[in-house]
Amino acid sequence: MTLGLAPRQADLFRSTVGFCEPRVAPDSIYGLLHRECHRLFPDEMFADLFTDVGRRSVPPMIVAVVMVLQRIEGCSDREAVDRFCFDARWKYAAGGLDFDYPGFVHTVLVDMRARLARSARPDRIFQAVLEVAKAAGLVGRKRVLDSTPIYDAVATMDTVTLVRSAIRGVLRAADAVLEAQLRAVLTRQDDYAGAGKPVCDWDDAAAREALVDALAKDGRAVLAALDGQELTDPVTAAGELLATVLGQDLEAGEDGVFRIARRVAKDRVISTVDPQARHGHKTAARGFDGYKGHAGIDPDSEIITATTATAGNAGDASVAEELIGDLLDEQPTADPANDGPAEDITAGDVTAGEDRETGPVGEPEAADRPVGGADGTGEADEAKPAAVYGDNAYGTGAFHDRLERAGIESKCKTQQPVNTGGRFAKSEFTIDLQQDSVTCPAGHTAPIRRGTQGAGTATFGPVCAGCPLRQRCTTAKAGRAITVGAHEEQLAAARARQAHPDWVADYRATRPKVERKIGHLMRRKHGGRRARVRGLSKVAADFALLAAAVNLARLAVLDVVHVPGRGWTVATA
Repeated sequence: MTLGLAPRQADLFRSTVGFCEPRVAPDSIYGLLHRECHRLFPDEMFADLFTDVGRRSVPPMIVAVVMVLQRIEGCSDREAVDRFCFDARWKYAAGGLDFDYPGFVHTVLVDMRARLARSARPDRIFQAVLEVAKAAGLVGRKRVLDSTPIYDAVATMDTVTLVRSAIRGVLRAADAVLEAQLRAVLTRQDDYAGAGKPVCDWDDAAAREALVDALAKDGRAVLAALDGQELTDPVTAAGELLATVLGQDLEAGEDGVFRIARRVAKDRVISTVDPQARHGHKTAARGFDGYKGHAGIDPDSEIITATTATAGNAGDASVAEELIGDLLDEQPTADPANDGPAEDITAGDVTAGEDRETGPVGEPEAADRPVGGADGTGEADEAKPAAVYGDNAYGTGAFHDRLERAGIESKCKTQQPVNTGGRFAKSEFTIDLQQDSVTCPAGHTAPIRRGTQGAGTATFGPVCAGCPLRQRCTTAKAGRAITVGAHEEQLAAARARQAHPDWVADYRATRPKVERKIGHLMRRKHGGRRARVRGLSKVAADFALLAAAVNLARLAVLDVVHVPGRGWTVATA
């Protein structure tokens, strides 16, 4: 398929321009796309997706405009092509096409997403919009990070359904010869043809136990039959999934009977239809199933500067470096000789006391102009230091250390140590990192014994026995122990910084802006809260496309225009 080109000359009597121009607000996404779609998404930007021979494609610029409008209006593929056919605003946004400009089938959108996913630049639509914001001086050197749940697009399966579905997956992936071999080792009276739960008297505990055992033995028999054979990639993937679901939920008793384990695996697969979805937690009390969408924004202009997606159980700090990649690229490390590879940053994904669904969710008002480092003048404020803001989920010692080495100011909040029952918290012990020792509130000192990774423990066991403060300190028989992390110095410095009133005022004025932007992303009309696709890579691409659409709406409100000789600028600046 060769590259199709969008028409640039409309018919004077059939164009949508005359009808829409007096009716569509210039500061709407439709108005911005109408003026600048050929400059934002030129057909040539997608040339690498097509070949030199074949029939002409639907012009990629038109497809890109439809994809952006589809995402911001929360349409399905079929709804989107219908809107393009019958909603004059969509053709107006695509450069002022004629009323009778031909539509296209919904599979064109499917094909374009697949071509982008296979390309070297799958997020080019998001990056194209971001480059406009940068050229207009709307992206400064501050970043605010946060994440939000994205609920999966499939049903969460119970153990019985998971195992049976995984066996069915192996049988479907196998060729006729291998399938016959596998069916020969199955012992249950089940052809594994239909989806769903098998027939069982679910009120009978013995029947349920027998079903679980039979499914487990069928699954293990299938894996044993696959062992040692040369398998295709689909069969290998299906076999690995079967092994995973058998191992995560089932365990054999001393009597040889397989039963459901009374535990939850750390990285539990929750669906064979979408094996990358996971159990996640928004707060300690509220869980969800699916993925997390992560975003970094410029707090002055509220432009989204980076996005990514992870499984629902991933820690927010695990992708923090990815969200500030542009700042890290421009910053020299403080000590290049000692700057080794980036450390593995992990953190819990539960933030105490924070509810990330709060905050305004309306569209940005026209009066919301960027201030500070991104003032819309077209020139970035290079004098101000780079800074990164985040809640407790980002306040890990490893991330503080990474920012420090890159010369970036850390404004990430760090959780204060706590203890149960009103007992002494870790912060009430004096930690001397120079002497590698810890002194307890009673005045006893214990050395820190460190492991190979740099973390260590100070144990007060012997002196706790007769200590008068024992009841206020610990209930452990072995006495109190204090764990010291490899980045304890960075954590201590962060806690000291965030106690200053100026730091608190700046944090409270800046970090909540990301909540506002996530509110824009997750609006009901966008359909952002529920995943529209399956698989981590597709969810990440869809989230980036939504961010591009929201950024375009923001650029329209800020009145960003392209001026010959000056480039992209804010018209009202």
